[in-house]
Amino acid sequence: MDLGEVDIQIGPCRLILGDCLEEMAHLETVDHIITDPPYEQSLHDAKNSATRPLRTDGRAELSGLEFAGIDGIRSTFVDLSHPLCRGWFIAFCTAEGVARWADVINPSPMKYKRACVWIKPDSTPQLNGQGPGQGAENFVTAWAGSGYSRWNAGGKRGVYKHMTNPTDRHGGHPTEKPWRLMREILHDFTKPDDLILDPFMGSGATLVAAALTGRRAIGIERNPAYFEMAVNRVTKAVSSAAAIGPQIAPQVQDSLI
Repeated sequence: MDLGEVDIQIGPCRLILGDCLEEMAHLETVDHIITDPPYEQSLHDAKNSATRPLRTDGRAELSGLEFAGIDGIRSTFVDLSHPLCRGWFIAFCTAEGVARWADVINPSPMKYKRACVWIKPDSTPQLNGQGPGQGAENFVTAWAGSGYSRWNAGGKRGVYKHMTNPTDRHGGHPTEKPWRLMREILHDFTKPDDLILDPFMGSGATLVAAALTGRRAIGIERNPAYFEMAVNRVTKAVSSAAAIGPQIAPQVQDSLI
């Protein structure tokens, strides 16, 4: 596939093969931007320099991160995002990246809120035993709409607990987010039929969650292999939603009962 040649509509989801910094300039406004962009370059360098196996569950080793970190385009991405977004702006990052995101969001028209936490019960331990393993990641939240920010979860804390490697993990993308995590975030921050933009679509977890919960979505991905994965996953999610109906209520977590 050549970049810019593919623009596919699958049910309520539009998938674009291209560079988000170019494609976003041609989009109309959306209700929310919810995305998992590349993390800081220092993390990419550390993952790519690993010399020993990282998986402890017997599955195939993940490949290195062949895409660059967010550092060089973070400000440009925020500049493109705030005119497009009329609701929540959500971006995943490392704990070390939270302040860097806040530093570029705060001068923008968006109102920085806070960082939330994704706890990963099955995360890889620190295999060399020289310090604590990474048991969580973050995502930053900002409000790009008018007036007071609005969400559906009342006084709920911004803490989300989901397995990194559930049995149905697709596994084709090295930084794949669990679709159940994305489903919970969509239930908390968005409404049915809202239009969500994921400019760093990867293998499509955000769009899968959108299709399953009755939201509309636009995803942009520049890697043809990941784009093809997203097309296949979204097609299945749209078919599932058509067969059994959208998941209109958040799933109750066993740990909260």
